[in-house]
Amino acid sequence: MSDSEEQLAEGSLISHLLELRTRLMRALLGVMIVFAPCAYYSNRLYVLIERPLKEKLPVGGDIVATNVVAPFMAPIKLAFITAAFIAMPWILYQIWAFVAPGLYKREKRFAVPLLVSSIVLFYSGMVFAYFIVFPLMFKFLTATAPEGVRIMADMSTYLDLVLKLFFVFGLAFEIPVATVLLVWTGMVSIDMLTKNRGYVILIIAVVAAIITPPDALSMCFMALPMYLLFEVGILGSRFLLKDRIAQRKTEEEAAQS
Repeated sequence: MSDSEEQLAEGSLISHLLELRTRLMRALLGVMIVFAPCAYYSNRLYVLIERPLKEKLPVGGDIVATNVVAPFMAPIKLAFITAAFIAMPWILYQIWAFVAPGLYKREKRFAVPLLVSSIVLFYSGMVFAYFIVFPLMFKFLTATAPEGVRIMADMSTYLDLVLKLFFVFGLAFEIPVATVLLVWTGMVSIDMLTKNRGYVILIIAVVAAIITPPDALSMCFMALPMYLLFEVGILGSRFLLKDRIAQRKTEEEAAQS
């Protein structure tokens, strides 16, 4: 490689690193802008988050702080996570703006719907967890307490559990996007996915049992949507990638002949 080619490659690398730094700074700035109002209303946000449990606690039960700094740190932590979730479209846009110049036009047309759908599905998973899973899960858990046991939930521990479930259900709702990407890259085929549904159900059940609280109700509310979303991913792959699948089958038949 000549000196001019080395300088050109080095200059290209530096320009890419500078562009990456700019995109990261813009993403962080977006989060901080959203964090300011979230921090101002952090206590109200926590009241909103604790509502599913508070409504199911028996008489005498309450959410308490067992750490002297928890009444300040827990709401601030929630405010920051909330800001990151709200700013997620902006963060993903910065990632897209950095990656897009290296993609072909056909890949851009395919990637944009997946990017938008991934954002919508992630938020849908959080909404599903808050309005459907939390009330039923906390009702079941509080009802199973032995007689005479007064339920007192630590606010920091409760927040960690809620944030974990938000993130888990948000990721679980990304299964259709992941399925389409696996088929698109050729790592798996639709026929392979459909023939191995039994293994998929087993994997989903194991994952749901690991990441949810130790009760059958929570596991079912995680496993059932995951499987339904897996089927949605197969249908989406058939629709979005029908030309690519047909081309791949033609190439395989030509290779065999």
